[in-house]
Amino acid sequence: MSVQKIINNTFAELSDAIAQLTDEAYTKPGKHLSGATIGQHTRHVIELFQCLINGYEYADVNYEKRERDLNIENNKHLAISLLQQIETDIHKADKEIIITACFGGGEEIKINSNFLRELVYNLEHTIHHMALIRVGIAELSEITLPDTFGVAPSTIEYRRICAQ
Repeated sequence: MSVQKIINNTFAELSDAIAQLTDEAYTKPGKHLSGATIGQHTRHVIELFQCLINGYEYADVNYEKRERDLNIENNKHLAISLLQQIETDIHKADKEIIITACFGGGEEIKINSNFLRELVYNLEHTIHHMALIRVGIAELSEITLPDTFGVAPSTIEYRRICAQ
């Protein structure tokens, strides 16, 4: 299975959960999320992928310069639409890219990477945020999530082996 297919499956799971939320639950700060919202976590995931996709043509990506579009964190329908768009946009050939970052120190550093490696990074980052979203959903709604929501595929496989 390709990383793109795994991302598509992960986004389908995330979109399904978001679609079940009320607008209030999507935008309400969660006590167990240190005051963040499910919408903010979703926006963060979307914008990292958007940075990668937008930087693909020139092979230069800077995750720190994401837009931080408040409409995404306040509109679950927009978020779902953007997740669906990303599912289409990530089907690109692998190529070398440069990641530019400064990590708050002011001095930019450049790191060699490639498109597929960055897709894997973004997938892992998404799963991490889905684990946080899971906490928010448990606090703010009555939705029942699949056991796999917010769990890394390697952990799912490990649990499956241990259960045998």
